[in-house]
Amino acid sequence: MPDLLKNLDGLIDRASNRLIWKIASRTRIVATSRPIVSFTFDDVPDTALTNGAAILEKYGAQGTFYIAGGLEARVESDRTLIGREGCLDLFRRGHEIGCHTFAHHRVRSYGGALSADLDANARYLDEAGITRAATNFAFPYNSAWPLARQELGRRYRTCRGAGEAINRGPVDPLMLKSVEIRQPEDHAKRLTGWIDDVAANPGWLVFFTHDIADRPTPYGCTPATFEHLVRHARERGCEILTVDAATRALGWEVDPR
Repeated sequence: MPDLLKNLDGLIDRASNRLIWKIASRTRIVATSRPIVSFTFDDVPDTALTNGAAILEKYGAQGTFYIAGGLEARVESDRTLIGREGCLDLFRRGHEIGCHTFAHHRVRSYGGALSADLDANARYLDEAGITRAATNFAFPYNSAWPLARQELGRRYRTCRGAGEAINRGPVDPLMLKSVEIRQPEDHAKRLTGWIDDVAANPGWLVFFTHDIADRPTPYGCTPATFEHLVRHARERGCEILTVDAATRALGWEVDPR
C-alpha cells in the first residue's frame, strides 16, 4: 500500500506540473545576451552551507537557499538540516534565502491552510534575523498545484519546479524549470552539458540540489562534483546569480500587470 500511494502521488505531481506548464497565462520573457546560471538548494542540509556556499564563494558567487522552517535543525539518518543560525549566516554572506513552505508538505495538501503556513515560514525567517522578505519560492517535492497559483503569485516573484529544461523565451514565472544535481556521480558530471547548452544559446539555467557531502544522499552530490559545475559555469562565461538577482537582471522586478 505505501508503494501504491507513493506512485499515486507521483502521477498526480506529474499531471499537475504538465497542466500548469500548458495553461500558464502569466508569462515573462527570458531575454539575455549572456548565459545565466543559478545554483539553488532545497531543505538546506548543513553541508549545503559548509560546502555548497563555500564553493560558490570561492568563485565569487552566491546561491539561493530555500528554507522550510519546520525542518529546523532536524537530524536524519544521513543528514542534518540547518537552523536559524545557519540561515542568518548564509544571509549575512550574501546568499539569498527563499521559501520552501514551513511544514514541507506537498502544496496541494494544505488546502485553505497554505496562507497560514507561508506566514509561519515568513515569521520563522524574520525571527532568525533575515531582514529581507523571501521573494522566491520552491515547491516541496517539485510538486506544484494549480489552485495555489493565486496565493503564491501574490507573495512571490517566482516559483521553482523541476522540468529538466533551460528557461528561454516566454516562461511561466510561477513554474520555473530547473535541472537536478544528484547521484549517481557520472550523471552529475554530465550536467556540464546543460552549462554548455546555455553558454551557446543564452537563457537562464537553474540547478537545484540538497546536500554537498563526501558521502551524499541520493538527492545530493560530492563537493568535487559541485565545484566542477560551478567552475565550468565560470569558465564558459556564465553569470552565476541568485534567483533574486537573475529576476532583477531580466527586469522582472517590475510587475507587468
